[in-house]
Amino acid sequence: MTAKIAVIYYSATGTVHALAQAVADGAASAGAQVRLRRVAELASATAIARNPRWRRHAEATAAIAEASLEDLAWADAYAFGTPTRFGAPAAQLKQFIDQADGLWQEGGLADKPVTAFTSAYHRHGGNEATILSLGNVFYHWGALIVPPGFTGPAVHAAGGNPYGASAVTGPTGDDLASAALEAARHQGRRLAAVTARLLAGGHATGNATGLETAARGA
Repeated sequence: MTAKIAVIYYSATGTVHALAQAVADGAASAGAQVRLRRVAELASATAIARNPRWRRHAEATAAIAEASLEDLAWADAYAFGTPTRFGAPAAQLKQFIDQADGLWQEGGLADKPVTAFTSAYHRHGGNEATILSLGNVFYHWGALIVPPGFTGPAVHAAGGNPYGASAVTGPTGDDLASAALEAARHQGRRLAAVTARLLAGGHATGNATGLETAARGA
């Protein structure tokens, strides 16, 4: 059974967009069917216009479909991306997540593999804290968190973040070095592989026995 993965992200100036595309590419290379979706922008046109990089990125990615709750219902697994905002997810991504309460109450988000990725200006600017903050959402959903861990050389080469792929864009960072993108591709491949193994063991949503069967089948 082909795994269906939704890569849902927010990016202001393009860093997280590049990571999201790398995650999507990695998942697709592992045989998954992928939807790449950006969440709706909340900032005003005036605010965006004041930052040339923000404006250029908004124009360049306008054709990418906006994420919807249907994407969450469709997918077998999720990858969420956001820049760090004071050690927490950007408001744009959080607003999208907050709209999913109905689907959550129906059990439509439970038992699905999920992973997260992020970027910050400084090396200690909140990358790990942002991913851990998203983890609190996933716990409430009853989702199955799939971190990259130290499962391949790409994670080490990108600085060794076992929580999720992350980029540092400031003057002392990697400025989206190829290592960060490869770590994101590795994370996408891993998410697709784990999801496929769970699906091969049976549909697990809302079914503890199904999860146990999937684990044995893996």
